[in-house]
Amino acid sequence: MERKRYSDLELQEFKAVILKNIEFTKFSLGDLKSSLNHEGENGTKDTSPTFKVLEEGNETMTKEQKAKEAIRLENFLNLLKLALIRIENKTYGICRETGELISKERLMAVPHATLSITAKLQKTQPC
Repeated sequence: MERKRYSDLELQEFKAVILKNIEFTKFSLGDLKSSLNHEGENGTKDTSPTFKVLEEGNETMTKEQKAKEAIRLENFLNLLKLALIRIENKTYGICRETGELISKERLMAVPHATLSITAKLQKTQPC
C-alpha cells in the first residue's frame, strides 16, 4: 500500500529541520543587512584620487552583490515559511505535480521542495 502523506511524527522531524533553517537564514540576513547599513563607514576620503575611483566602484559592486544575496535569503525564508504552512495542513512532502510523496532524503536536503525529483527533472527537460 502506497502512503498518501508523511506521518505526524515525520512532519515534526521536518518541522524541526525547517525551523533550524529559518533561524540560520534570519541570522544570516540580519548580518547581511547590518553590513549593508554600515558599509559606508570605511570611506575613501583619505584615499588618493586614482585609487578612490577603483575603491568606490568595488564598493558599489559589493553592495549590489550583498543586496542580491539579501533578496535571495528573503525569498528562501518565505519558501521555508510556506513549507511550515504545508506541514500544518499535512500536505508537506506531497509533489504538486504527481501527487506522490517526495523522498525524505530530498526534503532533508531541500526542505522547501514541492516537486519530486522525477517531476523536477521533467520540468527541466527541453520539450
